[in-house]
Amino acid sequence: MSIFTYHLVKTSHSSALKAMLFPPKAKNVSGLIHAECMTSMTLGLAIFSPSRMLIKQIAVFAQWENEMAIDNFLQHNNFGKILAKGWHTRLTFIRQWGKINDFEIPNETFEFNTDDSPVVAVTIARMKLLEVPRFIRWGRPVEKLVRDHPGTTLSLASIRLPRTVSTFSIWKSLNEMTNMVHGRSSVSHPKRHSNAMKERERKDFHFEFTTLRFKPISEFGEWNGRVNIIPTLNKK
Repeated sequence: MSIFTYHLVKTSHSSALKAMLFPPKAKNVSGLIHAECMTSMTLGLAIFSPSRMLIKQIAVFAQWENEMAIDNFLQHNNFGKILAKGWHTRLTFIRQWGKINDFEIPNETFEFNTDDSPVVAVTIARMKLLEVPRFIRWGRPVEKLVRDHPGTTLSLASIRLPRTVSTFSIWKSLNEMTNMVHGRSSVSHPKRHSNAMKERERKDFHFEFTTLRFKPISEFGEWNGRVNIIPTLNKK
């Protein structure tokens, strides 16, 4: 089975710009199936806030043939060496909602060990540009819900202009994540996510959209001074 990774790193403006213009491609990187290279964003802030888009912070979501390919990339590829200075987690696929091109997502759904185990969620959307204002109106309340939820240990958004937006969140347990999705959390205005999903079903914001759920298997490095971000995860 293939392995997915999610990387976060702070770098220079020039390195970040180069990553956006020339992201890693499968034809040039041995063992890479596909990678999305994006600029990190702070969840919930106003779109034009100077702290919203974090220009020097790169988020990369990638799929690999195996872990050896990941190690070789981080050790020997110039961009991989930059990513190796940050934080990343390695993930095995559990299930998908929706559909996204470029990645090779398994058709089957895999069993999860326990509802009390940590879980990682990634969303990727290709926006309909005329729907962006409507997406922002419905999406920002959901961002605040995830950002402030006691069940998350890390959550953020990312963007690759002009059309790709993504979210990444680590949840202490599957139960806490599914309760959030269905509006059952013990938080203020718990139905923000479920209401936004109903609006998307009424009239889609995207021409491609997927939510992916993963089991984290390892994490490496640190992010904003934090280590062991994923609860109860056995380190390599």
